Amino acid sequence: MNNKWYFEPVKRLMDITFSLILMVIFLPVWVVIPILILLDSPGPIIYRHRRVGKGGREFCMYKFRSMVHNADEILFKKDKKLLKKFKDGDWKLEKDPRLTPLGKIMRSITIDEFPQLFNVLKGEMSLVGPRAYLNNELLEQRRKYPETRPWIRDILTIKPGITGPWQTSGRNIVPFNVRANMDADYARKKSLLEDLIIIVKTPMAMFSKW
Repeated sequence: MNNKWYFEPVKRLMDITFSLILMVIFLPVWVVIPILILLDSPGPIIYRHRRVGKGGREFCMYKFRSMVHNADEILFKKDKKLLKKFKDGDWKLEKDPRLTPLGKIMRSITIDEFPQLFNVLKGEMSLVGPRAYLNNELLEQRRKYPETRPWIRDILTIKPGITGPWQTSGRNIVPFNVRANMDADYARKKSLLEDLIIIVKTPMAMFSKW
C-alpha cells in the first residue's frame, strides 16, 4: 500500500470543494426532484440505507427514493424469487420491478445519488472511491468469491465513493469479483490524478446510459 501522506488531506479538500460547487450548480435538482417524488408515489423523499464505510464502520447513506416505499420488505421478506434473482446477479437487478416511473429516469442518469453529497460533506464518503457495499453483501460474497477476501480488506482502507473506477469503465453490470478487483486496485493506488480523471469521465458515463 502506498504511503502518500498528502493523499487523504488533499482528497478531503477536493471532496468539500467539488461537493459545494455541485450543490450550487444543481440547485434546481434539490427543488424539483423532491416535488416530483411526492407526486410520483407515496413515501419519503430521501431513502436511507446502512452501508459499510472505511474501516468496516457502517454509516447511513442517502439517496433520492427511486423505489416503492416498502422496497426492502418486498425484496428480503415477501418475494423469494426476486431475492434469488438479486443474489444470483451479485446483489444487483438489471430490471428492478420495484422502481417507480420517476425512479427509472433518476437511475438512468444517476440523479438518485445526489443526496450522497451530504455523506461526502459529513466525511463518511468521498466523491471518488470504491462502491459502498452492504454488510450482508460483503459477508455472502466473501463466501461465493473467496479470492476477494484480501481485496475487500484493501477496499475498506478508504472511504467509499459516489462514483468510482468500475462505474466509469462502461462495465456497470459485472460480477462482484471483477468489481472488487477494480475497487481494490483503486484503493491501493491512492492517486489524486486518477480521481480527477474519474470525475471528468463521470458525466459521460451518466449520459451514456440513455
